[in-house]
Amino acid sequence: MPPGRTFTLALALLAGAATAAAAEPAYDVVIRGGTLYDGSGQAPVVGDVAIKGDRIVAVGKVAGKGRTEVAAKGMAVAPGFINMLSWATESLIADPRSQSDIRQGVTLEVMGEGWSMGPLSATMKTLETRRQGDIKYPIEWTSLGDYFAYLEKRGIATNIASFVGAATVRVHELGEGDVDPNPEQLGRMKLLVRQAMNEGALGVGSSLIYAPGSYAETPELVALMTEAGKCGGMYISHMRSEGDRIGEAVDELIEIARQSGAPAEIYHLKMAGRGNWDKLDAIVKKIEDARAEGLRITTDMYTYTAGATGLDAAMPTWVQAGGLEAWIERLKDPAIRARVAAEMQKPGSDWENLYLGAGADKMILAGFKNDALKPLTGKTLAEVAAMRGKSPEETAMDLVVEDGSRVGTIYFLMSEDNVRKQIQLPWMSFGSDAESQAPEGVFLKSSTHPRAYGNVARLLGRYVRDEKLIPLEEAVRRLTSLPATNLGLAGRGALKPGYYADVVVFDPATIADRATFEQPQQYAVGMRDVYVNGVAVLKDGEHSGATPGRAVRGPAWNHCR
Repeated sequence: MPPGRTFTLALALLAGAATAAAAEPAYDVVIRGGTLYDGSGQAPVVGDVAIKGDRIVAVGKVAGKGRTEVAAKGMAVAPGFINMLSWATESLIADPRSQSDIRQGVTLEVMGEGWSMGPLSATMKTLETRRQGDIKYPIEWTSLGDYFAYLEKRGIATNIASFVGAATVRVHELGEGDVDPNPEQLGRMKLLVRQAMNEGALGVGSSLIYAPGSYAETPELVALMTEAGKCGGMYISHMRSEGDRIGEAVDELIEIARQSGAPAEIYHLKMAGRGNWDKLDAIVKKIEDARAEGLRITTDMYTYTAGATGLDAAMPTWVQAGGLEAWIERLKDPAIRARVAAEMQKPGSDWENLYLGAGADKMILAGFKNDALKPLTGKTLAEVAAMRGKSPEETAMDLVVEDGSRVGTIYFLMSEDNVRKQIQLPWMSFGSDAESQAPEGVFLKSSTHPRAYGNVARLLGRYVRDEKLIPLEEAVRRLTSLPATNLGLAGRGALKPGYYADVVVFDPATIADRATFEQPQQYAVGMRDVYVNGVAVLKDGEHSGATPGRAVRGPAWNHCR
């Protein structure tokens, strides 16, 4: 080939390559013209968000094109929401789509309220397998880090994070009895905490109204939390009381923070039981005084006047020592039953009596293992007692024995006025305290609390848009950057270049919860698009089937020595 033609051909090839490069989209996704709530709490601005790979790479006026262009005019665009108290531990195994939370914009599930999915001993695995309810699965992991890897390998729609459970560590070394650790046992418990911190745990989570977690005394919790605190972890707790002894319970949490040097958060702050509704102002003052002292004390909540737990919270913890099977066996003894019934009818001096706080007519039975009992789902304890011709106390004990479980129960305990006041607290974030479900398959075998389907949407619709308790930009801050900062998570919780592309697009005018206590398994509405690590999981209101979720590990991951 003549030299001239070779040169001409080379120029043509270079020109073609340049044209192809110019035509190549600069970004994977550009969300155009949305109203940007960046997570800071500042007033929103109209602009664009560009995503490349798993990161946000530009925010504002984006000139380059995306492979996918998403029109968002009139829509709110925000960082993905953080569920500070999730029980999606098992539901993600049954259904990795995380439907009820994804459809509210939740992109991170934070687990570990007292119990975590590791570390597990062989005995713990055997017991947990035997005690499984509707969702059944082989326990193929041992440590908390193993559980993270297990879910990542299977594929999950949302990101996950977890505290290590104080009760989990306790049971690992002490079993389920009401005993105190000796120095050697406490040393092993501390090593388990350190191991979990190295695997990415966020800190230590406790749940102190339930046996066996309730058997832990303050020095034990301080020792565990001091270990986690050395690794940058935080303490988070379902306190020893949310009712009659809530003041003392808050004092204990603050003291654990003070002695360990770590920040602390109160799970699902509430004043439980009508006789305690007027305590909110005093409790807020305790928290604000501690914050003024320099302690980082924060709280979270769900946006309902009822909680959900089991009938174990209706009975004294002494009868539950040794675990579920020992509890059930004791409830077959007439003398023990008589003592338990008597104690259920008066305030618990050393246990949290939710039976007395709600009353049998304000306790809805929601979850049974035994198919023969499932027709009772949705009835109150009072109704079932009347059907059986027995007292509510006797009926509660019978149901635990017959079902072989703690029996899922909804307790109406709180005041709407206090819910509204708590939403306005600047250090309050939000957690569903529930699984992430779908109204299909295994999830239809039992009922649930509406918070599983509506906790965030209820906040943004009812309390922000309709009642105007706080501005939308403040609500977004409390769902994003506030919990991300509290948890020490880098690169999450804000619309900023370099941050992970967890992004939601929703209609502020229509977002709302649809779940009710009578019909809880109904999706929220108004959430249009959800991106997790840059991948569209919800598109035009429908799940894409994508499972790009990851384990989000705490700041001590592989660095706690």
